[in-house]
Formats: sequence, C-alpha cells, structure tokens
Amino acid sequence: MSDASYSTDIAIIGAGPIGLFAVFEAGMLGLKTHVIDALDMVGGQCSALYPEKPIFDIPAHPQIAGQDLIDQLAKQAAPFEPTYHLGQQVIKLEKRDDGRFTLETSVGTIIDAGAVVIAAGCGAFGPNKPPMDGLEDYEGSGGVQYYVKRRADFAGKKVVIAGGGDSAVDWALSLHDIAEKVMVVHRRPKFRAAPDSSAKLQALAEAGKIEMVIPYQLKSLKGDNGKLSHVVVATLKGEELALEADHLLPFFGLAMELGPIADWGLNLDRNHIGVTQATMATSVPGIFAIGDIATYEHKLKLILSGFAEGASAIHAARSYLFPDKEFHFEYSTTTGVPNE
Repeated sequence: MSDASYSTDIAIIGAGPIGLFAVFEAGMLGLKTHVIDALDMVGGQCSALYPEKPIFDIPAHPQIAGQDLIDQLAKQAAPFEPTYHLGQQVIKLEKRDDGRFTLETSVGTIIDAGAVVIAAGCGAFGPNKPPMDGLEDYEGSGGVQYYVKRRADFAGKKVVIAGGGDSAVDWALSLHDIAEKVMVVHRRPKFRAAPDSSAKLQALAEAGKIEMVIPYQLKSLKGDNGKLSHVVVATLKGEELALEADHLLPFFGLAMELGPIADWGLNLDRNHIGVTQATMATSVPGIFAIGDIATYEHKLKLILSGFAEGASAIHAARSYLFPDKEFHFEYSTTTGVPNE
C-alpha cells in the first residue's frame, strides 16, 4: 500500500493509446501530467488484448502492430516526463471548493489535480464468455483463450475461432498462415466485420486455407486433464460436429463496466460518459472524457478519432486551469519538443 501524495496540472485516467497521446498534447502546452491505470503496464487494450495484431487505420502507418503503436506513443510522450501510477485504480474522485480535484487510488495514492481527463477505454473490461459447462477447466494453458498475445503460440496448431465480428475475422486472417488449421465457427454466413476483411476471409475459405463451420454454434468441450482436444459445435436443429482442436478462441466482445467512474456524478449514457464534442467536457466542469468511454452524436470509435479528442480535451483543460490567461495557438513545427 502507498500513502504517497502528488500534485499535478492534469490527472489522466487510462494509459492506453489515447491517454498516452493526451500526455504529449499536455506537454506541448507546458502542462504536467500524472497517469493512472489499473493494468501494470501502459498500453491499455492494445497491449493487453492484441499486442501483435496489425492496425491499418493509423495515419502514416499502412500497418502497425498494437504494441509497436504503444511503444511509439510512449516514446513521443517521454520528453514531457509524465508520472505513471500503474497497477492501481482510481476509486475516489472529488471536486474541491477551489475547483481542483482530489483523486485516491486503490493502493492509497493521493493526487491533487487541476483538471481530470478520463481516457479509460471501455472502463473495466473482460471477455464475454460463451455459456458452456466446464469452460473454466480449459481456460489459459488448457487451450481456451480470449486474447492473442503471441501469434507464435499457435504455430502448427489446430485453432477454432468462434464469432462473427472484427476480432474473429481479423485473427482468422492473421493466424491462417501460421496455424496447421483454422476453423471459423459462426451461426450464419454473414459476418459483422469490415467488408474488406470479410471478403478476404471468404477468399481464403474458397481457396481451402480456412475452414468455415457454418451455421454452427459452440456447444461443449472435450479433453483430458484440462487439456482441450475437441470443440463440439451444433446447429439449431441439433446436428453436431466435434472439431479436433488445440485452441479455442471465442471472440464475443468485451463486457464493459464503468466501475467507480459511475459514482463520480457524470452524465452517463449507459456505460459511456456523455461529453460536448468540441471540448470533450463532461457534465462536471474540469473533468473531460476521451476515447471509447466518451460518447456524443455521430461518435466514431477509432483510435485516430481519440487522438483528436485528446487534443481538444487538453486545450479545453488548459483554459479551465487558466481562465484569465490568453493563449496563442502554435504548431509543433514552430515550438519543437524538449530534448529534440
């Protein structure tokens, strides 16, 4: 447990890609930041869920792996010397009479901040697990995994992927050339993934490089001593298949919970925080929300959108911190960065 206390200009809750870029934006405006994240590393979902998964819609990067993106963002933020508080969750957030905020974390760290930026992604997240008896017996080293951290782990293996969204399709595309066999289980022929990815999946299936198991759903698992050997699937009519498999990757999305954020008096829209798009301001002056956790009309849940939201929020936070001070906008090409 910690009894340390700190003071900073801005407290950023969440050390994912959007939070890291907010650190850079704050630094460019001369603002100090402290960053808090429940994970024991920076990177958020990029590092925890898909460090080796290629991302294709980051400007100037035709393709970049999740962890490589995080490494570059951390490097970009480093000159501004942010203070990271990892492996701890903000459990209490209070606004004081002077307009500043007091944050307390799960390990007792106290942070006094002039403004707060919530970049908590989808909050406290975990996988939506398929309703199968005995599923827990095979999780982890037994063969059932909800995230892919190393493609190499699936080299020469028989892999069953279940789901019809982007994650299922993307990982089928990524693993088909390293695994011995990739089988995709889905209840219907149409997928919810990006059209280009779905077309690539269909082309690989027609070429015999991926086996499509349609229309089937997961039913049960077979194995010995907690080691997976078969994934049993069934149609709605009760027709069953036993697929020989070393791994099952069920991709049915993430279960999202706001956790303590729900108690901070913010304007909530289900499991998201409602904001004013121009400034990313929440219903509490001085608190801003960016990235997947923030919502507004026509919101696009893209990393690149989150970067722009971060810039807007930090500029608005500076105005909140120094309401009587006049600022002149400057480009990075003019100001440069420290230690450049």
